[in-house]
Amino acid sequence: MKALVNGELLKTPVVLKISAFFVISITFFYLGKHWSDGYQQLIFFNTSRQNPSSSSSGVALSPNNDKSFNLSALIGQNDTQSIVTDKTLDQAQVPASIAISAPPPPPPFQRFGIVNDNGTMSEEFEVGQFGEGDLVEEWRNETKVGDGGSDTDKGSRVRVTKFRMCPTSMSEYIPCLDNVEAIKKLESTERGERFERHCPEEGHGLDCLVPAPSKYRTPIPWPKSRDEVWFDNVPHTRLVEDKGGQNWITREKDKFKFPGGGTQFIHGADEYLDHINKMVPEIAFGHHTRVVLDVGCGVASFGAYLLSRGVITMSVAPKDVHENQIQFALERGVPAMVAAFATQRLLYPSQAFDLIHCSRCRINWTRDDGILLLEVNRMLRAGGYFVWAAQPVYKHEEILEEQWKEMLNLTARLCWDFVKKDGYVAIWRKPFNNSCYLNREAGTVPPLCDQDDDPDNVWYVDLKACITRLPENGYGANITTWPARLQTPPDRLQSIQLDALLSRNELFKAESRYWNEIIESYVRALHWKKIRLRNVMDMRAGFGGFATALKQQNLDSWVMNVVPVSGFNTLPVIYDRGLIGVMHDWCEPFDTYPRTYDFLHAAGLFSIERKRCNISSIMLEMDRILRPGGRVYIRDTLAIMDELQEIAKAMDWHITMRDTSEGPHVSYRILTADKHLLRG
Repeated sequence: MKALVNGELLKTPVVLKISAFFVISITFFYLGKHWSDGYQQLIFFNTSRQNPSSSSSGVALSPNNDKSFNLSALIGQNDTQSIVTDKTLDQAQVPASIAISAPPPPPPFQRFGIVNDNGTMSEEFEVGQFGEGDLVEEWRNETKVGDGGSDTDKGSRVRVTKFRMCPTSMSEYIPCLDNVEAIKKLESTERGERFERHCPEEGHGLDCLVPAPSKYRTPIPWPKSRDEVWFDNVPHTRLVEDKGGQNWITREKDKFKFPGGGTQFIHGADEYLDHINKMVPEIAFGHHTRVVLDVGCGVASFGAYLLSRGVITMSVAPKDVHENQIQFALERGVPAMVAAFATQRLLYPSQAFDLIHCSRCRINWTRDDGILLLEVNRMLRAGGYFVWAAQPVYKHEEILEEQWKEMLNLTARLCWDFVKKDGYVAIWRKPFNNSCYLNREAGTVPPLCDQDDDPDNVWYVDLKACITRLPENGYGANITTWPARLQTPPDRLQSIQLDALLSRNELFKAESRYWNEIIESYVRALHWKKIRLRNVMDMRAGFGGFATALKQQNLDSWVMNVVPVSGFNTLPVIYDRGLIGVMHDWCEPFDTYPRTYDFLHAAGLFSIERKRCNISSIMLEMDRILRPGGRVYIRDTLAIMDELQEIAKAMDWHITMRDTSEGPHVSYRILTADKHLLRG
């Protein structure tokens, strides 16, 4: 009893060992939690209840179970960090005899994006939606210019602190298609040259922010936008006046309505598609036929209704007297692009499309030895179908019957198999190999193209009146059916020129895994399923891994995969896996209307293009094609980020700099930006 009174019990070895055990346990707990440097943290208690009726907390295994760690190395790497109080164990649970005082709070630090102080992705982040009031900002029309720094460190450039607003007359300006001065200088326009690209000369490009119409509104979301859009966003009635009786488009009060019809299918696109499927069941929309080109698309109802059948359509039309048809298509949320069959190749690779469709597209396919139909032949996949719905198919007038005979003669010389004619629709099929071409009579026109002709070389390449050869190894013809083709490395992957030591198949799969993990984290942490992601552009698409990841995450969007001319031409692979895209040089403007994309993604683009392009020009082009309320994600090196932030602020983008999921110590960042609607 005396020993107890004098406290001798506390000096016994057993108690000392117990006390030491508790102190060491708590010390290692702190080390495991706060010096993990981004690894999963130790979790000893799980407060979620497996049984709703149970009031006790469940016990869970640590995610680091069976893993070994070099604690001395971890301590050495983090000797400058401060330890913060661990909240996993409640202080009330620690016996008073071994309670320790809390260490001082850590010094303040700068937060980047969604990475927390432990270097891990945080899900405590909300992406806001723009309301009509939040979207609009007043913009005083002035431009401030300053010195951009010395030539040795930043290069010779001008630092713009604020861009001016363009005149309202430029609200639908497409720089390379609206270059009036260049079009006036053309020697001839009889073959449609005026509808092709004529970009402004260097130093005379876009240097201001293209304004929206005065009553512009937040677009109607998909899928409702397939059937109606706001009149104020595309305030033009020419199509209603010209095509209202053909069930293309109507106006009802403050909206345009799209009944789903067309010139040759006034009873609706669905009935028309059923008719084609019944004519040739092997077409099998959404299975054998995945990627389609619609030539002279109107308001793109053909492509809009194919979407529900698992088919993605590149809808194209020139900026002619019906100049707003592509603008209507994109406002609806349907893939589309301004393009014309004239004197140059379209910007799509060989064997890109499983089916090419022309319904009263007003193209003379037989002119100049069939040079325009030969371009169709170049882009059509081996074994693919050409669907023609036009008056020569069904009308018995002398001129039209002559056109029909010319078409039959030309397609026979192209070795196309005439499959069927039913009503006002005729369907042909392209051969699978070159055997028919090689067995034609000597001197048959058109001839085969030269062996050294690259059918995938499309940037400012003139049309050729020759038949594009099919690869002797069958590349492009042996395509897996949809949806398996999305993840299957295609044969043409082996023909892509790459500076790579690894297997192309491994690179293909690695890119898909890489982007799927990133997009999965965006969906989880940034709540991407809550934001508008309909019309998306990947400005440096690679093999299409970004677009594939959006598809895998079931995001209701389509992606325009852009392959820059400054890199390797991976566009054939993108089409082989069932996606769409285009070749483009980002030193020049893109062929689309202003305000036509909801989301622009650029990974590693600017650090490459800054060597050959004006960065401000690319950013201004992004602003032109981005909708108010749209978003930009730029993933690039730290070396370029200061300049990008400077330009983005000059355009009044609302920017945030974020760390990647790898943490704050890597050499690249993510610049995210929101575009607001500016009122002058």
